[in-house]
This record gives sequence, C-alpha cells and structure tokens, in this order.
Amino acid sequence: MDRTPNNPFRGIVDVMSEMTRMRDLGKTGHETGQEDRQRTHATAWIPSANIFTRGSDLVIQISLSGVRREDVDITFASGVLTIAGERMSEPDEEGVNFYVRELYYGAFRRNITLPEGVDESNIRADFENGRMEITIRGGAVAAAEPSRIEIGDRSR
Repeated sequence: MDRTPNNPFRGIVDVMSEMTRMRDLGKTGHETGQEDRQRTHATAWIPSANIFTRGSDLVIQISLSGVRREDVDITFASGVLTIAGERMSEPDEEGVNFYVRELYYGAFRRNITLPEGVDESNIRADFENGRMEITIRGGAVAAAEPSRIEIGDRSR
C-alpha cells in the first residue's frame, strides 16, 4: 500500500488554496491554470514600509528581505521617490514539495510622494540586513501645513 506522508498543515493549506481559487475566480473570471496570467497591481509584491520622523528628518524604512542591494534602484523625480527592484526566485529543487509557499518573488515598485521643498541632495539611502532606510534631511520640516480655502456662497 502506497502511503503519502501526513502533512500537519493540510487543513490550513486546503483553506488557503480554496480562498485563493475563489479570489482568482472572482477577480479574473477563471481559475488559475486556465490561461496565462499577467501580474497586475493587485497581485504584485509590494514591500512593507514604515514612514516616520526622527527630529526634523523624514525616515522611510522598507522591508526587502531576500533582496540584494544591487537589485534595488531608487529614483527621485517631480517630488516622487521611487523604490524599485526585484527579489529573485530560488531555483526549484527537484523532489521538493512545498506545504506552504507565501514568499513573493519578482519585480516590485513603491512610489512615495515627498513633501514640497525636498531637495535630492538631502536624500540618503542605506541598506543593511534586508532593510532599506532612506533618510530625507529636513523632510519633516519641509512638509508645510495645508492652507484652508474659504468656500463662497453663490446664492448671494
């Protein structure tokens, strides 16, 4: 009698698989495997970020676990900071069967609008242990308070 090893995560995997199938069916109108699927904003990997102030500086921390520093590109144009790159997929090993596979691989892109008045020369990025930290010197001060616009009454 051929006996498959018992998977301790079977119930979890079954529920996750069914939820994924239902999400795909509702989103695309077909189940996975019925046709080639394109990666969209809804299915793309978007790294997690913390944005906070440290004194007068604006600090952005991006979690890039498994991404090499040379696979990340940071640009700044028209007040928008863009962090883009790619987490390379590990080659599939022969004989490996995943119980759960939740890590996302492939290209990513994060666009963050910075306050007016930020100068490119005040932006510094450091990468250590899978975390990118971008510091914008004076970025917290550059954020001007919004001005209130008075609403007129046309009926007078």
